Amino acid sequence: YGYPLHGGNISNATKLRGQPTMNFLNAGVPMSDSRKIGLGFSGLGLFFLFLGVLLFFDSALLTMGNVLFIAGVTLVIGTKKAVFFFFQWSKWKGTTCFFLGVFIVLFSWPVIGMAIQLFGFINLFGDFFPIALRFARNLPIIGAILRLPVLSQVLDKIVYSGRAV
Repeated sequence: YGYPLHGGNISNATKLRGQPTMNFLNAGVPMSDSRKIGLGFSGLGLFFLFLGVLLFFDSALLTMGNVLFIAGVTLVIGTKKAVFFFFQWSKWKGTTCFFLGVFIVLFSWPVIGMAIQLFGFINLFGDFFPIALRFARNLPIIGAILRLPVLSQVLDKIVYSGRAV
């Protein structure tokens, strides 16, 4: 059958031969190249945002992080879904603050821009925080830290405030 335990060739057992790449994020659904690139852009964007804040609100790094993050989200979920997500009537405050913060950072007011952008980010992606917290609690090392009683209670209070559990 091509498996090493059944007398097959190891090289045949490890080749995917035209099969789409699978990973733990999509639960067996093939991942397109644009989604892979989008995840890379989003990750790089978050890294540059973190680095920009760490280096005393460097506006060049923050701008690169913003552009990469927005491009990554658009590539991951698709253009139509991204437009629908950002321009829902119920999320107009979050979208306005997020993009206003991006433009303020672009025009070299990084501290004010990031504060406005953070408010918009929380309003836009706040529904995703409980899912991200549940996922992080299942990770090997980080999960053990997040499940500590005191930290767990504080995070639950922050993430689930105003939401049905």
